[in-house]
Amino acid sequence: MEPIRGGAAPSVRRGRVWSLLTFDRMITGPVIHLVYWAGLGVIVIAAFSVVGASIGVAWREGGWAILLAIPVLVVGLLIVLCGALLWRAFCEFYVAIFRIGDDLAALRRAAEREANAPR
Repeated sequence: MEPIRGGAAPSVRRGRVWSLLTFDRMITGPVIHLVYWAGLGVIVIAAFSVVGASIGVAWREGGWAILLAIPVLVVGLLIVLCGALLWRAFCEFYVAIFRIGDDLAALRRAAEREANAPR
């Protein structure tokens, strides 16, 4: 079910700025997408730091330290992967919450129109 857009009568046309100022149009969806990509960038930087740390340990210590660096690399990348999945789930949760809000607003407008319709 697609939400009904615009709360005003079809003859009254409001501008984009007015709809943003009166919260008729929410900007949270695009903002959450930007936050998601920024967080994913931070997670990628964390992955590079895990790789760098494991290579640094192996290079600095030498010899048997390579056997220590491999598990550090694998576990670190698994943690980064889990972090990326949790970040995605967190952002999807917020998108779902705001879509539920949009749907409820559309249902309220439809109910108000039905109540005000001539019988």
